[in-house]
Amino acid sequence: MFQEDGYVVLETNQPEVILTPMELKSKLMAILANRQDDLPRDLQHLTSLEEQGQYLMETSCELDVGPGEYLQWYVVRL
Repeated sequence: MFQEDGYVVLETNQPEVILTPMELKSKLMAILANRQDDLPRDLQHLTSLEEQGQYLMETSCELDVGPGEYLQWYVVRL
């Protein structure tokens, strides 16, 4: 369908950054590793961090990381 070259990542109190797909997946997996007891409903059926990170990348563009905070990502082609 299309090839993503990278992702623009927006995060609370951080400048925007461009990450490779692998870097974004690693970032998501690190966040999810600390939230296994409080996963979003659509991730609860996935058993590995790898699957959870990949699913988020393919189906979402943001993750609720707490009140007043945000983590968003958007595909870019360079």
